[in-house]
Amino acid sequence: MPNSSPEPYLDLTDEEVFARISAARAALGGDALVLGHHYQTEAVVRFADVRGDSYELSKKAAGSDARLIVFCGVHFMAESADILTRPEQTVVMPDLDAGCPMADMASLGELESAWVQLAELGRPDELFLPVTYINSRAEVKAFCGLHGGLICTSANAGKALTWALQQRPKTFFLPDQHLGHNTALAQGIPPEEITLWDPVLPLGGNTREALRQARVLLWKGHCHVHTRFSPAHVAQARQAHPGALVVVHPECVHEVVAASDAAGSTGFIVRYIENAPPGSTIIVGTEINLITRLARQYRDRTILPLVSSMCPNMYKNSPRDLLHVLENPGRVNVVRVADEVREPARLALQRMLDL
Repeated sequence: MPNSSPEPYLDLTDEEVFARISAARAALGGDALVLGHHYQTEAVVRFADVRGDSYELSKKAAGSDARLIVFCGVHFMAESADILTRPEQTVVMPDLDAGCPMADMASLGELESAWVQLAELGRPDELFLPVTYINSRAEVKAFCGLHGGLICTSANAGKALTWALQQRPKTFFLPDQHLGHNTALAQGIPPEEITLWDPVLPLGGNTREALRQARVLLWKGHCHVHTRFSPAHVAQARQAHPGALVVVHPECVHEVVAASDAAGSTGFIVRYIENAPPGSTIIVGTEINLITRLARQYRDRTILPLVSSMCPNMYKNSPRDLLHVLENPGRVNVVRVADEVREPARLALQRMLDL
């Protein structure tokens, strides 16, 4: 469905928009569930019934009886919610143009091409188990489901990688090379057994010998929000704030993770700050909207960004967009995954749940 424009709402004041959102929410009652990702702006997430990371919110959608699921996030998140919900439920987004560049770094065609090339080593489905980060297209999730693989999140990537290597000799991890790299090293995989696959190069830019040696093959993809951070930023933060703790997301490059005190998923970072003692200083390497929200929430702690890094796609969802989908429930900005993609993608998600 094409993105429907909220033009009739552009002349409204912010106060009018907020009042009408509240009125629309009240009118819909339990028929609507508004999900807000941690990276959303405060103006949008304030109206969310549930806040969380992409997987937490998709699980909430799957367990809800609401007929309308409003996912304030980016497109792959709404797709995951649609895959997990029932046919009578409708998933919508405030702005369908809120995509994810990292998810777009791995297409089905590129993945199928990689599988054909890997046949030079033997039967790919006997050698490689595909594992895709939830930050991926529905078609890529479906490919993993059809080839015995599964989906992971940044919170359970370690479990997913361990399981995958118990099933087959090698794992193909996509689309985030840094999450895959950090996870593999944390699971004790030697660096010489971790290899990068560049989809635009023959054999991913590798020799056959390198591919035979590799246990973990990493797709060349990244999150532009988290790759902005560098080891120099960590060093500067420690110099400016002696005694501060540094916590970052595992989508950061390995050198940043290694220089930090802790690394973990968005949910991990939230809990890390929740559990920090009053008076502590925490430097956080993740999306700026979450950091500023946590700083407001925990005023007895000093919470600072490693560097200000914003996700512009998350920022595309505005209160006016939210009002538009609430006042036109199920009629605009619907996200619907095709049945031939939904079922194998659901299978890959179920394998993750079974862990």
